[in-house]
Amino acid sequence: MKFSLAALVVVLALAHVILWLPIGSQAAQSPEVEKLAQYFQDLSAQLTSTTQELVQKMQSETFVEDGKAQLQQIQAQLAPLADNMQAQLKPLAENMQAQLKPLVDNFQAQMEDLFRKVMDQTKSLGQ
Repeated sequence: MKFSLAALVVVLALAHVILWLPIGSQAAQSPEVEKLAQYFQDLSAQLTSTTQELVQKMQSETFVEDGKAQLQQIQAQLAPLADNMQAQLKPLAENMQAQLKPLVDNFQAQMEDLFRKVMDQTKSLGQ
């Protein structure tokens, strides 16, 4: 990649030198010289735009790679914190579950009794 950029700079420099060399008045009027000059100008413009695109692409790739590296660092810093929080919350959750289980079981039993009573009353109404 660096070699390509160096070759590009050399070609651009040669094109620039060729375009601005003092040429005799007859040669300057020659259509071939004008075509050649136009060709080098077009080539120079195309190489410049391609170089700018490559530089932008390389910068964006570097930006993405930097972002990934930073996210990995943040993840590495947060992993122990998450493990610590999980270790602290697990006993709390188990304690809450132990306290709520009797209440839930009692509520379920009351609902089952209520449902049986409603069913019994519905059967007695139907007879």
